[in-house]
Formats: sequence, C-alpha cells, structure tokens
Amino acid sequence: MFPVSALDMGAAMKTLVLTLDLVGTFVFALSGATAGLRRQLDLFGVLVLSFVAATSGGIVRDLLIGATPPAAFTDWRYLGVSLLAGMAIFFWSPALHRLRHPVLVFDGAGLALFCVAGAQKALVFGLEPVMAALLGMLTGIGGGVARDVLLSNVPAVFRSDIYAVAALAGATVVVAGDALGLPSTPTALAGAALCFGLRLAAIRYGWHLPTARAPEQAEGEQEAGREGRDGR
Repeated sequence: MFPVSALDMGAAMKTLVLTLDLVGTFVFALSGATAGLRRQLDLFGVLVLSFVAATSGGIVRDLLIGATPPAAFTDWRYLGVSLLAGMAIFFWSPALHRLRHPVLVFDGAGLALFCVAGAQKALVFGLEPVMAALLGMLTGIGGGVARDVLLSNVPAVFRSDIYAVAALAGATVVVAGDALGLPSTPTALAGAALCFGLRLAAIRYGWHLPTARAPEQAEGEQEAGREGRDGR
C-alpha cells in the first residue's frame, strides 16, 4: 500500500492498481472487523482491528525500507475504507455474512496485488532480490498476523491453507522478472496471477502445508500401532 506513482506503469494501470489496492484494503479490513466482532469487542475495538488488518503489512514494509511516513498515514483513503469496512461489519454483519465466498475471492486478489506491489517497492528502494521477495510476502500477510496477535491467537497464516506461500510465489515472480530485465508491468501481472491462482486453488481443494504433530500425538499413534500389532 503506497502511492501508485512509485510504480513504473501507465496512467490506466496506475488507476487499476489504486482501485484494486483500495478494494484489497477494504476486504482485509472486513476480516479484521469480523474477528473483532467474534470476540465481542466494542465498536472502537472493531474499528481498530479493521485498520490493523488492512494496513499493518504496508506500514511495516514502509518503515523497514525507510519510506516514511507510511502511505497508510498520508493517504486518507486507506483509513476511510478501513473504517467503512469496520462500520459495515459492526452494524450489518448478518447481511454481509452472505458475501463470504465473494470476500474470499477478493481477499485473494488483494493478497496478489499487495505481494507484487510490495516486492516492486522494495526493489525500487534497492533491496536485494531475496529480501525484496520476502518483503513482498510480508506486505500481503502482515495485517492478518498483527490482527491475530492482538487477539492472542496463533496467526492464521501459520496454521491454515496456502496463503503466505502464495504471496511469496507472486513476489518471487516480480523479483525474477526484475533480475532478468523484463518489463515490470507483465511480470507484476504474472506474479499477481500466480498468487491469485494458488490462493483460489488452496481454497477450492483444501491445499495446505504439512503441520507439526505434538509429541503426545506422535506417542499416541506409536502406542496405537504397537497395540494393533500385539492384537494380531
């Protein structure tokens, strides 16, 4: 989330990027407000979580690369759409609940845009390719991590289907294209498409990375295996 003038794109593409950026901000703010509502927070708490979920990734990235003050604090539209999403969830959550599946699609689109835009901005500020890709991923997932930490939850990106990996893949395409000297616009679109496709496929087919098993669970499975062999 940053002024789209920093991107090497034509005027039409800048308008598209800004539109999708604000749409993604709105959807991520919806997720934060929904989490706050489920924990029975008051209106102020819901609005704080909506803003945190929508902007934390971009704020952290801008601070790390020295792009200060962060765009979320200099462009009123980011605060505006975040508060709008929080108010919508707080007062009209029953109606918005029916939009669950479209919101997941837009969430994937926002993740795709944020990861490639974050990687591009990191490259503009002179970061090494690996760090630029990681920073692009952080831009996409940072808001959800901050939201879950504030709610004392294990961040969802560490325990759910493919999310951070999709963002990292999209950011890597941007970084690789820059290293090869390819035009920035096609590589940004390709990276966003890859991230978006992976995210939708993960939602559709339940793809996820292997999860760690607790020692008690592993011991229980071993004991069950021994009992089964003894039973034979």
